[in-house]
Formats: sequence, C-alpha cells, structure tokens
Amino acid sequence: MPDIQPLTGFTVAVPADERRDELVGLLRRRGARVVATPALRVVPLADDTELRRATLACVARPLDAVIATTGTGLRGWLDAAEAWGLADPLRSRLAASYLIVRGPAASIAGLAGSWCPASDGDDEVLDHLLDTGVAGKRIALQLHGQPQPEFGAALRDAGADVVEVPVSRYLPPIDPAPLRRLIDLTTSRLVDAVAVTSAPAVSSLLSAAGTDAETVVDALRTDVLAACLGPLAAAPLRRRQVPVALPPRARLDALVRVLADELPRRSVTLRVAGSPVTLRGYAAVVDGVLRPLAPAPMAVLRALADEPGRVLSRATLLRALPRGADEHAVEMAVARLRAALGRAAYVQTVVKRGYRLRVD
Repeated sequence: MPDIQPLTGFTVAVPADERRDELVGLLRRRGARVVATPALRVVPLADDTELRRATLACVARPLDAVIATTGTGLRGWLDAAEAWGLADPLRSRLAASYLIVRGPAASIAGLAGSWCPASDGDDEVLDHLLDTGVAGKRIALQLHGQPQPEFGAALRDAGADVVEVPVSRYLPPIDPAPLRRLIDLTTSRLVDAVAVTSAPAVSSLLSAAGTDAETVVDALRTDVLAACLGPLAAAPLRRRQVPVALPPRARLDALVRVLADELPRRSVTLRVAGSPVTLRGYAAVVDGVLRPLAPAPMAVLRALADEPGRVLSRATLLRALPRGADEHAVEMAVARLRAALGRAAYVQTVVKRGYRLRVD
C-alpha cells in the first residue's frame, strides 16, 4: 500500500512514564495514533528514604555480588548516591563485587560488569548464582519498581544475605481521569495494542481498573495486542494467561518493530465491489487510500467483514455498536460508512432484512 506506514490506521496505548516521549515518537514515526498517559508516577530517587537506607547498608560492608536489573536503574542509583555524598564509596563496593548486568547497564554507569545473562529474564540469573554458590555471601538485589519476593527468597534459602535496593518506586498518578479513559478505550477495543514497558505499569493499570480489571485482561487476551518490552514487563500479564509479543532484546525500537510486524498481520483484507479493502484499527484502506472511520461505522464494517456476503440484521449490527445506540444509530452508521468508503455500493441494503458487504 503506497505511502502507508506499518502502523498507520492503528491506535497504540502507552501507559508509561519513564521514556514515554521516546516511545511515543518512535510509534508516531511508524504511523501510529498514540494514546499515552502514565499509569504511575516515579518517586524521585534523591527523596527516597528506602533507597538511601539500602545504599548505606551497601557501603557499610563489602558486597560479594550485585544484581543490576536495568542500566537506567543503576545510573539513577549512582546519581542519587551522588546527592547524598555516597557515590564514591558505592562505586568502590560495586567495582569490587561480582557485578551481574543486563545489556549495557554497566557501561552506562561507567562500571565493568563481571557477567551478563543472554536473556532478559530472572531465571537465568538465579540459576547462575545458585550454580556458583551463594551460601554466606552478601548480595545486593536491585529492584525496579516492585518487590521480587521469589527471587530474594530463593537466594536467602540458599544461604545468602540479601540487600534489596529499590531503585524505582511508584505511586498512582495524581489525576486518575486520563488513565481511566485509557482503560475504557482498552475494554471497548478502541485501541489495537498496549505497549508495556514495565511490570509496575501493568499492576497500576489493573489496580486503577478496579472491578473492570478482568474486562481489561479479557480484551488483552482476545482483541488487543499486549506488546511488552521484556520478560520482566510481561510477567504480570503472563500470570493472567495473557499472550504477549516480545522483542528479541529489551529495547524501545525493537518493541516498536514487534508492533509494526504484528498489527498489520492481524489486518483483514477483502475484495468488496471489485476493490481491495483492508481493515486497520480505526481505518479502512481502499485501493491503497487510507479512509479513517469513526467508532460506530468501523464497528459496522468489522461486523460485516466478519461474515462477508452474509446479510446482518439491524438488531445484529446494533450489538456491535457502542453502548446506548438504537436501530436508528445503525442506519446512521451505515450511511457514514458508505460516505467514508467513497462508494455506497460497498454496503448493500437488503430490503426488510438488513445489510451486507458486496464481496466478490
């Protein structure tokens, strides 16, 4: 389709705070419509008394190993330590330890990592430590946004002294209204994908949904693609049996490529009245031309496309429309659909029965 980007016609929800602008920019360059609102807010590290307490514990005695979950978190930890006058002793402890890092975390912080796992998950790191032996060793475990009770418990059960370092802590957003709107768009299937960058964002999103949490999960299990930055971000969704799409490495550009590959693959293409018509999120592509549609006409088109050539009654189409519509709204949606597609012949009226797509 000429001049149409991979994500043109699709809407992607971004419930992120950290690096949100970067992710939104990458998505828009691929043509996506983006609904971005933070599902949480970050506690400033320099104001975090729990992080300061953990940092003092780390510099008080030598560390045998340090597990750095993310480069951003490691750098933020060192920046906070600088504000407290603890940067030099913390760097000395980290440099003298067995430093386990993912990707470029150590180089970002100006440290030399001792070992880097091949994957972004926790299992490989835990297996590596248990295989090398942790009994009697003092280990700092960097937490990114939420506790890791199973990971820490496994190390303690094997005899390690674990210092948990909360380099990122989160609170709910001050104004919950934008997040509530994002939840409503997800449950109404008015977004095509949710781009998840952290596990805490998922937890906050579902917490804000309250009694609608299971409805959000159902949307993610069926019609709305959940694309996650890595296994850590995907973990809360996988625990709820939500299928997730993951990039090979936890990078924002790779996450966007996953969306650009997967969403067009889900598109439906039919030949209607001699023309190719592709359904893309909030739009139809007719003969290579993008034709945006309002939610009601789009809902009618999707219902008709699900059963191409079959006559659907007004009552059947009414069930596909947003809540509160009546049969007159069906007629209005059909009229608007015909106008948006550019040819009335695409949607055929069958007297006293309903409407159908005029498929070849």
